[in-house]
Parts: sequence; structure tokens; C-alpha cells
Amino acid sequence: MDQEELLSRLNWFYSLELTQVDNYLAQSRAVDDPYVATGLERVASMEKGHADKISDLVIGSGGQPTRVGDVLSPILGAALGKFLGATDVATMLKTNIKIEAKAVTDYQKLIRELESDGYDPALLKSLQQNLVDEDLHSSWFAQVINGLPDRSWPLSPVLAQGDWPEPPLK
Repeated sequence: MDQEELLSRLNWFYSLELTQVDNYLAQSRAVDDPYVATGLERVASMEKGHADKISDLVIGSGGQPTRVGDVLSPILGAALGKFLGATDVATMLKTNIKIEAKAVTDYQKLIRELESDGYDPALLKSLQQNLVDEDLHSSWFAQVINGLPDRSWPLSPVLAQGDWPEPPLK
């Protein structure tokens, strides 16, 4: 992958992450449940960290973060968040999972391409960390959906009561 293609792909993620910041913040303001609202704020904060990290990667690769992302992404994210915030929480979170799944797929594809081209391990590590965070977001959204009928917040004590299989012996 040449430098121009790398910068283009990184700027795609920069715009996506910025969109998600405002999407999740708008959703956090729309939900009544304080636990879900706080969780969405935390996810937005993580997405902001991703955007900042990708901005640094773009600059470190000799480019500039896209101005289109700086201007349009917050507008699109806020509109999407207001729209989704008007739905029920389960529908909102299921849509979030689909959006996160797109980010995961795109991160995986870019990471594979950069690995095969022998790119800088620090760049790959940053992208892999974002990938794991996107997966964590989806998992939290799914757990909240599963907890909605009885509002078992926070989730971890409820999960700890589960009947988990024993890990395989090594």
C-alpha cells in the first residue's frame, strides 16, 4: 500500500471515529437510564481517543487529518444519535452493534493489508487496540440488550452468577 492510500484509509477511520463520538453523546442524552447513558458517554470518550490516535497516525505518516471529517462527521454523528435516541434502547444498541461491526471489519482488513506489507509494528498496534475497543463496545451493547428486561445494572455481578464452563486444562 502506498503512502497516499494509507493516508486515505486512516482518514476514513478518523471520520468514522469522529462520527461515533457525537452519535454516542447524542444517544447518551436521549436515554432515560443513567447506567446506559453513562456507558454511552464512556464509549464516546473511547471513540474520541481513537480519533485522536488516528489523527496522530495521519500526521506521523506525513498527512493531515481530513477537514471533511472535522466538519461533517460531528454533524452526521449528532443527527444519527438523535434519530437512534428516539427509538427504544434495544433497537438503538442493535444498530450500534451493526455500526461497530463495520468498523471491526474495516480495521481487520486494513491490519491484514498492513501486516502483509510489513508496516511499522507501532502503527499496527494502535489499529489493533482500536479494533479490540470496537469489539468491547459491541459486547457491552449486547450485554445491555440482554439485561434490559430486568435492568440488572451493573452487569458484572449478574454475569459473575452465570454458569460458565471450566477453562480447558493446559
